[in-house]
Amino acid sequence: MSYAVGIDVGGSSVKAVAVTPEGDVQSQSNRPFEPTEPLAFARTVRDVLREVFALHGEALEAVGVSAPGLAAKDERSIAFMPGRLGGIEGLDWTDYLGAPFRVPVLNDAHAALLGEVWQGAAQGVANVFMLTLGTGVGGAAMVDGRLLKGAIGRAGHLGHICLDPDGPKDICNLPGSLEHAIGNYSLTERAQGRFATTHDLARAVAGGDSFAGEVWDRSVRRLALGVASLINVLDPERVIIGGGIAEAGATLLEPLRRHLAEYEWRPGGRSVVLVQPALGEYAGAMGSAWNALQHVP
Repeated sequence: MSYAVGIDVGGSSVKAVAVTPEGDVQSQSNRPFEPTEPLAFARTVRDVLREVFALHGEALEAVGVSAPGLAAKDERSIAFMPGRLGGIEGLDWTDYLGAPFRVPVLNDAHAALLGEVWQGAAQGVANVFMLTLGTGVGGAAMVDGRLLKGAIGRAGHLGHICLDPDGPKDICNLPGSLEHAIGNYSLTERAQGRFATTHDLARAVAGGDSFAGEVWDRSVRRLALGVASLINVLDPERVIIGGGIAEAGATLLEPLRRHLAEYEWRPGGRSVVLVQPALGEYAGAMGSAWNALQHVP
């Protein structure tokens, strides 16, 4: 049986799936590596791929890779990823893996959205965007069935829209961004030092803490403003809210839907469907596999 392998390089682990062209998962794995060790991520990818090949045999049809950063125009490498995963910039994965076919490379958020569209929460949807709420806010968007990449691969950085021109600048030089409004990295500032993580804050909200409730509602309201703004720009049928913060479930989604009802433009009464992702930590690997299959002659 022919299969493809999708590989997703994270900050400290490599996730891989072996999947048929029809989307049936044959195996999956999650292998940690030491982020400070030069090219440890690359050696881990090579080792994982060898193990998958040994397990499933020679019917390997395609391999795809996703990773943080901006993918090169030729999709053979990550062109820009400062500060993390030293050595990944410019690493040609087709050459490094000695593959007999091209190994296409995607940004990790782009790949995650493709995975959800193929086999997850956005199957059959041609207009959708995804936000991943974690330390920062990542994202990706598809319009009329086409993944938005842009001139240099920057499209989809949805966390870097401005909600407050007087706010502090984020890593993309933008003041008062959506990422600052909800990302875990800014929580200590937003919560006056009383909560270390957004998970702690959400637990306090669920427990009835009034101060936590105020901080949470302010953050979720700004998230709703960001989502409503992006809806006006991208006109999606569905919005996927994922990432570690989204694990708060109803504690996040109920107030988010309530605030979104205030701000979303709903012509003819039609509202956008808000969902959580279905593929979990393997969305990027699934999207990488799908992308690789598109390059099979």
